[in-house]
Amino acid sequence: MMENIIQALLEINKFKLLQIIILVWFIYIFLTAVLIFAHTKPISPDYMSNSLVANFYAEEVGPDRGILIDNPLDSGLARLKIINDAQETLNISYFSIETGESPNLFFGALLEAADRGVKVNLLLDGIFHGIKGEFKPIMYTFMLHPNMNLKLYEPLNLLKPWTLNNRMHDKYIIADNQVAIIGGRNIGDKYFAPEWYNYKVTNDRDVIVINTDLEDLTSVVYQMSNYFEKIWHHQYAKPVNKIVYKIRHRMASRKSAELKEKFALAKEINQDILQKPIDLIDVSFPTNKITFIHNPLDRFAKEPWCWYEITQLMKYADDSIFIQSPYVIPSKGMIKGFLNKDDFIDKEIFLLTNSLGSTPNLPAYSGYLNHRKSIVDKDINVFEFQSEDSLHTKAFVFDSELVAIGSFNLDHRSAYLSTESMVVIHSAEGVKKLEEGLASYVKESLLVDRDYNYVTDKNVAEIPVHPIKRIIINSLSYIVKWFEYLL
Repeated sequence: MMENIIQALLEINKFKLLQIIILVWFIYIFLTAVLIFAHTKPISPDYMSNSLVANFYAEEVGPDRGILIDNPLDSGLARLKIINDAQETLNISYFSIETGESPNLFFGALLEAADRGVKVNLLLDGIFHGIKGEFKPIMYTFMLHPNMNLKLYEPLNLLKPWTLNNRMHDKYIIADNQVAIIGGRNIGDKYFAPEWYNYKVTNDRDVIVINTDLEDLTSVVYQMSNYFEKIWHHQYAKPVNKIVYKIRHRMASRKSAELKEKFALAKEINQDILQKPIDLIDVSFPTNKITFIHNPLDRFAKEPWCWYEITQLMKYADDSIFIQSPYVIPSKGMIKGFLNKDDFIDKEIFLLTNSLGSTPNLPAYSGYLNHRKSIVDKDINVFEFQSEDSLHTKAFVFDSELVAIGSFNLDHRSAYLSTESMVVIHSAEGVKKLEEGLASYVKESLLVDRDYNYVTDKNVAEIPVHPIKRIIINSLSYIVKWFEYLL
């Protein structure tokens, strides 16, 4: 009898011990994966002393030329063209590989390039890389090919929960240190809208940069290459190390053959673009200067280098500021010490973002909803996109001379948590090209009035919102206000 009682007590103690362990584990995760990121890191005096608005300008035309691409299909073909034309190196960094046939064409182009001797280095985010399921054999293909290398930036480590928020959000391709493409698109059908894609499109914008003088080391392509080398060799960039068993070898062989076949077909269908030379000078615009900016490669809260540069350019703008961002969540940490209302006297500010109906990102829009009224109250002209499709572009325009394009969203995550990269282009012609690309988006948008409702436009109808979506976003807005530093 006594033995049974003792055994029962031991079982109870084991259960309580397990409860305590689970509780301590959740507290550990909350502290190190959530609460620790509420702290913001200030800009260091050294960085501020080396950062001058004048550094983004040049009086004469420089070595770099640009091509802006808004059309989704053109942006996909442009990537394939750059990869197809590469001769020596391809240094590539992307946040995620998503669904559809576009990734197959992307990897097929990389494989063909590697087969002809091009050194292919691909860096993907360690959580959102998308190399799983049907794409898993591609990982083995990279491991087996002598000219292909794959690394993952900061894979999730459950013993180090802070790795969850140390994400790599960069999106660019650099070919032969001569041509680069950078923007906000990930790799997936919804970003490129190929003819076989019949779902909602995620609209974005890229810029192709052409270095016309390889001996001119001021080219932004060299700046981008230096950054890639730094992050590629960083301790957070982990090579993929797996044993390639015979079955995996066969999987890789089958997938490689499939990828090559699909890319060969794409080349045949798009011969005029992919197989014939294009006069890049003829289709590009001149620039006085292009400058590359990026966030530091740190864990926990980073110094907000990109946000600091953007806010400095905002302050020194003379007449107007245009902002396009899919997510707009200006946290207190982003405003205090960076911007105040006196910085914008006599300046017109325009903001283009998604509407409640168009947004696919419910938590992010919930965060925006908490700031929407205060943004309008600051006399910012807010335009919200009214379409079944959505906007994903990240761009800033300062007066009629400077435009910044890249991966930076106007939110706390881009400011403090993720790696981000952008190019700042000094080119009046580049600004005009961007405005031409914007026209169709603005025509499908409605201006938010001072009463927070839309100004009536007979040419644009407010997109209907499903009641459930409205309820979810309104409910989430009360929750995310406490954690907007993670959005």
